[in-house]
Amino acid sequence: MKKYLHVLNIGIQNQLVYRVNFLFRACFGLLPLIATISLWRTVYAGKEGQIGSYTLAQMISYYLVVTLVDMFTAVNEDDWQIAADIREGNISQFLVKPIDYLRYRLCLFVAGRAIYTAVALVPVAIFIFLQREYFVTPADWSTFGWFALSIVMTALLQFFTSYAMALLAFWVLEVSTFIFILFAFEYIAGGHLFPLDILPPWLAQALSYTPFPYQMYFPVSIYVGKSTGAALYQGLLTQFLWVMAAFLFAKFMWARGIRKYSAVGG
Repeated sequence: MKKYLHVLNIGIQNQLVYRVNFLFRACFGLLPLIATISLWRTVYAGKEGQIGSYTLAQMISYYLVVTLVDMFTAVNEDDWQIAADIREGNISQFLVKPIDYLRYRLCLFVAGRAIYTAVALVPVAIFIFLQREYFVTPADWSTFGWFALSIVMTALLQFFTSYAMALLAFWVLEVSTFIFILFAFEYIAGGHLFPLDILPPWLAQALSYTPFPYQMYFPVSIYVGKSTGAALYQGLLTQFLWVMAAFLFAKFMWARGIRKYSAVGG
């Protein structure tokens, strides 16, 4: 573990170089959120009561919590860097050293999320404070615990999925198309655009059999009180199974890809 802690330390130092970039990214990332909240306020202005099972406060809270979860778990540029390592032959150094490439990249991912969260938390917290009249808090402290656990599994699921997708670079020269397609599915079917439970029941049920809701919608639904009781425990178990499936798939892709890998030159 000592070498991976060293990688984590180096990753944190490298990420600190971009702290100002992270701050601007977090600030400008709030602009789409402002537009989304304004849109839903307009929608609710012409209606009385709820849309689906959401009041206006719950709907705004949903998007505020989406911002928080995305801040903790989003994979930014890790997949591009992994694909570049394969394409440029940089992974050769890991094949002759006692270090696991998956763990190495996971340490860098954790370092990047830690620094980005520390920087972005300030503008996001200020924005949430300004929207505090609409921000709904969980009914009890145990919900925070389940929410935190789900966030950890969400981060792992997103990382393992992106890692496996980046390993397609063993077979193709350019993986950007596959990454953009995956991102589109995650964004739409994961609950970034809207809560999935306002969809027709048959469609929401169909999506529940895919990993996408567990990359965003499920942890947010825990926080806003939409997943409770048996549904909560079943969802956590399903999310854990998807994390393990993504991990095993990533290991499989590495094992198969490394057989095709070749590097020449000094």
